[in-house]
Amino acid sequence: MNKQSPSVASKPQLPRKHESPHGKVMAVSMMKDEGPFVLEWIAHHMAVGFTDLLVYTNDCSDGTDDMLIRLEELGLAYHRRNDIPEGIKPQPSALKYAQVEPLTADADWLLVFDADEFLCIKHGDGSLDGLIDGIKAEGGNGMVITWRIFGSGGVHDWSRDPVTEQYLYAAPPMWNKGWGVKTLFQFDPDVWKLGIHRPKMKNKVLDTPFPDSVKWLNGSGRPMEDYFKFRGWRSIVRTVGYDWAQMNHYAVKGIDSYAMRKFRGNVNNKKDKYNDAYWSLQDRNEVRDDSMLRYSERRREIFEGLLTDPELNRLHHAALEMAEGKLNTFKGTPEYDAFVANLKTASAVPITQVEAKPPKARDKEKIAALMSDVEKRATAKPKEQKKKPVEQQDLLPTDVYVRGTVDMSATPPLEWFANHSVQLPADPRLFTPPALIQISEGKFERPLARNVPKWMPAGGTYLDIGAASGFLGTHLVQERSDVTVILQEGSSALRDFIRGLWDKNGVVESDRAQLRRDAPLDKALSAQKVDILALGDSSIDPSMLQAAFEAAGSPEIVLLMGRLWADRVGELKAFETVFARHGYAERLQISPLVAAGYRKAPK
Repeated sequence: MNKQSPSVASKPQLPRKHESPHGKVMAVSMMKDEGPFVLEWIAHHMAVGFTDLLVYTNDCSDGTDDMLIRLEELGLAYHRRNDIPEGIKPQPSALKYAQVEPLTADADWLLVFDADEFLCIKHGDGSLDGLIDGIKAEGGNGMVITWRIFGSGGVHDWSRDPVTEQYLYAAPPMWNKGWGVKTLFQFDPDVWKLGIHRPKMKNKVLDTPFPDSVKWLNGSGRPMEDYFKFRGWRSIVRTVGYDWAQMNHYAVKGIDSYAMRKFRGNVNNKKDKYNDAYWSLQDRNEVRDDSMLRYSERRREIFEGLLTDPELNRLHHAALEMAEGKLNTFKGTPEYDAFVANLKTASAVPITQVEAKPPKARDKEKIAALMSDVEKRATAKPKEQKKKPVEQQDLLPTDVYVRGTVDMSATPPLEWFANHSVQLPADPRLFTPPALIQISEGKFERPLARNVPKWMPAGGTYLDIGAASGFLGTHLVQERSDVTVILQEGSSALRDFIRGLWDKNGVVESDRAQLRRDAPLDKALSAQKVDILALGDSSIDPSMLQAAFEAAGSPEIVLLMGRLWADRVGELKAFETVFARHGYAERLQISPLVAAGYRKAPK
């Protein structure tokens, strides 16, 4: 076969609609004056694998509706007018139309989401077909996909570059103020009423076998709790997950783009929505997340193919020029300068100070009164399943460190708090929300901070394997001038964190305060006499500990803490077997939420 020349092979062509083995997989959205971004949104979601894209528009002045009409003429999307009745908000109005729309009635799978939201699939090859395959393989018929809030990433000036490639910094996964959800599910208009975040079961099917047939997964492919079948629009600690999919939410973009958004208004007609308080909430840049880049090549191919249509090309560039013209009129004015200054001040607000007030306070009694008998019976099941004997419950530790690889490449604004003798940052790149609360209250690892300095013998040595934040060792350096503290941490990012912590607290690296890379446990123990051994490296299991004790001897006290304690609490009996073999007779009085400690019997 003769190969085409590069120029012929790379020539953009108008794309074709995707065909899915799962039938009609539809996206439903609402837009108002999204002209600069419409084609990227369309191209991206065609690349992801939606077969049908249905968009409702209201009050457009920049050609957004005309672009969607042209896309429908080309057979690539569908456009509907959102004629809004008096007293109704645009989004609920559009969903009422979508509920009775023949196109949606014919959908097999459906997802409702906004123009500033882009679906990002991490499961498998990143395709929607693969994601649905995975959902079905788990016996599911839906997925609750949590927002991932993306900030400006320091971008100021307007650019025509793709949103999904410009903004690569986001809130930490465990930041619960950004846990709104969107729901991908098998749709049947006879039993489901569409909603912004999730559909609602119609009353007529509540007291039938239908609720038991609903199995939704979270964004990590694990079953959702039963309560979410009936109510809720946010993930909680027990249900959040990003391993399979997330909904990238680009609510602010860069400063100039945010200014353009103020001019455009918003689909819900909320007054003063785009102010500096909203910017502070949404401009989260604590960690880098470039998972969206997996779609860049295919998205660009589709985008450029769309622009081969002369009418789409004209409308797209007209929308850009209109928006840029308004922006240029605003730039250079005192109002623009004040606008920018306010946003930069808002960007400096640490994540621990950001407030996100719900529209209405939860009224638990009112919710209980509205719950159907079916819902009460369904949501009672998990409560019974969660009841465990007290002796099991009080072994469950608080997970204080972020799971997986810690990304410290961003430099977000941070608050520092006094925790015993240490100034400690409330850093969401490293610490989980429960830990951030402890830090802000000055109570991080309090039981250890109070007791370990007392347990250390005069002139003793403290060795921490998997030191993570290095908090306890830093506290020891501050409290006990006679002891040697050795912190061992395999992550270069966390070693840099510890060095920054030491700089802040005036700790100088020396023979007395050592920071080391990874070394095998037996070698670390044999290098010096150790009085207290703290184990926070979750790769250490009971057999490794047994081998190290046999090869290098065992210290007076051993602490299981941090990441190891959170990950291996279920292996406690195996660890205790090792301790018993080596003469540890006393379990120290430490809250099992924090650590487990063992001391040898007196000789």
